Amino acid sequence: MRIQAALVESVGGPFTLRDVDIDEPRPDEILVRIRAAGICHTDLGTREVWPRLPMVFGHEGAGVVEAVGSAVTTVAPGDTVCLSYRSCATCDNCTSSRSAYCQAGIHTLNATGTRPDHSTPLSRDGSPVFGSFFGQSSFATHALAYESNCVKIPAGLDPVLAAPLGCGVQTGAGTVLNVLQPAAGSSLVVFGAGSVGLSAVMAAVAEGSSVVAVDPVASRRAMAQDLGAVATLDPEDLDDVATALHEITQGGAHHAIDTTGRSAVISQAIVALRRRGTLALVGIGKTAEFDIMTVMTKGIQLRGVIEGDAVPRTFIPHLIALHEQGRLPVEKLITRYPFSDIEAAARAAASGEVIKPVLTFS
Repeated sequence: MRIQAALVESVGGPFTLRDVDIDEPRPDEILVRIRAAGICHTDLGTREVWPRLPMVFGHEGAGVVEAVGSAVTTVAPGDTVCLSYRSCATCDNCTSSRSAYCQAGIHTLNATGTRPDHSTPLSRDGSPVFGSFFGQSSFATHALAYESNCVKIPAGLDPVLAAPLGCGVQTGAGTVLNVLQPAAGSSLVVFGAGSVGLSAVMAAVAEGSSVVAVDPVASRRAMAQDLGAVATLDPEDLDDVATALHEITQGGAHHAIDTTGRSAVISQAIVALRRRGTLALVGIGKTAEFDIMTVMTKGIQLRGVIEGDAVPRTFIPHLIALHEQGRLPVEKLITRYPFSDIEAAARAAASGEVIKPVLTFS
């Protein structure tokens, strides 16, 4: 089947629309016509270093099922779906509602550019095109997904609102609701007010927490306040962010979330916590240096989090319910772009001009 996809054809190169061919679904695969796809910083960061080219990224897809393989039972042609990360569904973690930590690994099922058997469902002029990113590669008019990452949603839900639920919103809101579970009235500091951080702000405000957002971009700080943050800080205007946060939170925050993956920011977050506080590490990074004695003597808990500890088939419907109640106004984060403008949308996201660009498909 001939489709259109946004290919990255060189390391760090632009997204370029090309015609490619996609396989018919295998027994365990689901063919989805994409109606909207969010752009995540994981897509942007990964294309800067991805070695297997050409490649189709995209892991926040939403659309309509067009065909299913013979073994698929959870969705049918015509169903409206939201796509998320892929898991094996059979290991101990998957069967105990911890699929974000699937034993098959986020890398094996989501970030190799191929299916687990090393085949790719995409090709161009007979040559392989790498894909299967997060079990979808949704920067395309059609994608092949799986039961573990294909969640049926209400047909009337705007796909532009649904798409970011599959990763960015799920990660930020899930870190609050599934991991930190802050008590009403407790304090939470969010470092980095992009789509993940602001989703955490929304969820924490909905839970009755007192939220402070730290970000150097004025428009993002303004959005955090609009979403209910009690205060925001520009770290570039302060000599000591942690001291300022201790004053605002009256002795240190109960919880903190780092979405940046930066060592210096993680160190600030640790110091900003009160005794027995918890820091959730959400941002992708390689290494971090911090004062171990501070962590030990204050009894700080460090918690790594993937995908908000969320099981998509149950958590995405929960996020939709929160949105319907007005407690998760995802639409405030979104800027719409036609699929043909994907590179402009990517540049706007990378520069901080927009928070969550979502591609629309005619």
